[in-house]
Amino acid sequence: MTSQKNLATAAGPTDAQPFDQALVDTINQVFALFRINYHNQFYSAFADTQLLNQAKRLWLESLKLFTPEQILDGAKIVIENSDYLPTLHKMLSACLSCGANFGLPDVRDAYAQASNAPSPKAAQQWSHPAVYQAGKKTGWHNLASQPEGVSWPIFQRHYLALCRDVVAGKELTVDAPPALEQQPEKPLTREERQHRLRALRQDLDL
Repeated sequence: MTSQKNLATAAGPTDAQPFDQALVDTINQVFALFRINYHNQFYSAFADTQLLNQAKRLWLESLKLFTPEQILDGAKIVIENSDYLPTLHKMLSACLSCGANFGLPDVRDAYAQASNAPSPKAAQQWSHPAVYQAGKKTGWHNLASQPEGVSWPIFQRHYLALCRDVVAGKELTVDAPPALEQQPEKPLTREERQHRLRALRQDLDL
């Protein structure tokens, strides 16, 4: 009986927060794929209809910035690479990895790029401003000095949030590199000017 209830549950929107029907259908399809591929885990996580409804509404709200195609592709990535029912955070990461049309690199690639970028950071060629901004929010010193187990989850959190902003249409930029200080040239002495003049005459055979 529980399985039949879960199978029939719709990810329907509330009156106060309507969702596009294509998105609702996509979330239902994703949960159906999870039910098939993670059968026992699925029914253990969503033991009743109320829990399943709550999960679907949460996923609807969190994934609404993605297209149905990106969401389905993200679900397929999760299914192909994990033996465990995904968390919403893992699903978000998978959907973002399908955002190539936004120019966003994979989270791991972004982390490696931010960790290995030389200084000055703002003067480097970044694959996307989101990588730079995530590194800045994480802290360049933290990326360079802390172990990956410490810096990685911090960077991942900031990067995923920034990627969602990009998908939503927000434009990110890299800070302008610091201007090079112009050191005024020290005036030459009379002897130095004469020395340079003699050297110039020798070069020109004058």
